[in-house]
Amino acid sequence: MKNFIWSLVALIASLSACQREAAIQPEPPVERVPTAFQGLKSVSMAGVSVDVVIDKPALPKVDVLLLFHGTVMFDSLILGAAQNTLEAFKRITDRSDVMFVSVAYPEQNLLMGDNLLHAEAALLWVKNAAAEELGVEIGKIFLAGHSQGGYLAVRLNHLYETDGVVANAPGPLNLLYRCDLEERGAIPSGITCTLIRNTFGPTTTHPWAYHSRSLLAFTAIQKSPLLLVQGMNDSPIQMQNWPIFKQQLAACTACDSVQLLEIPQAGHSALFERPEAKPVYNAFLNR
Repeated sequence: MKNFIWSLVALIASLSACQREAAIQPEPPVERVPTAFQGLKSVSMAGVSVDVVIDKPALPKVDVLLLFHGTVMFDSLILGAAQNTLEAFKRITDRSDVMFVSVAYPEQNLLMGDNLLHAEAALLWVKNAAAEELGVEIGKIFLAGHSQGGYLAVRLNHLYETDGVVANAPGPLNLLYRCDLEERGAIPSGITCTLIRNTFGPTTTHPWAYHSRSLLAFTAIQKSPLLLVQGMNDSPIQMQNWPIFKQQLAACTACDSVQLLEIPQAGHSALFERPEAKPVYNAFLNR
């Protein structure tokens, strides 16, 4: 009888141990179902915050196209500009595995180039936080921009390596030239030059303040492959400085590959308006 009782106790202890082991077994991982996302998100990196408009497909892994809009002057217009830029690039992009992130960087009352901090914050967010926050694996990262957005993309390429940069009619190329024309009354005065002049003084006494914010000052280093699209019927100021910009990039020894697409009889928005631009752009993304 005593042996029977001890056997029963041992059996109960054994069953209790099995139950405890079963209780501490980890739960099987829950498979995350990819979902699409379209909307606005505020992101922050290194103490700088900026709004981005996102269009994410319902895929577990995507490449990212980080976009920068052209000049709109007033910050009340930047969200619309970011959305329009996203839609413009989405229309010419053949791939369906791309997440578009369009940066609503500020402009109003900022000196040209000061909003590079906001563009940089968006890029660092994509590189370091977007995957976890959006529940997606990120593959390649491309930068792309139009006009001042192209200016920001090229300037970021001076600082960071990505998988490639696309810039349509990037500028301003040469603020020293442009602002000197304004000071001499050859062209109407604009807010971009006025802000620099009010802060530093005229081109004649402080030329460095204008040159250091021009895209011509950032052609000695381009860390990633670069596709530049330029309509050859763009503004006279842009076309006056385009050959200098090309020459400096051609002489660059610290640049990755630079591909130029010059489109005759095309204007400032050549990448989005001319059919010959689309296959070159898509081939660049797919190379």
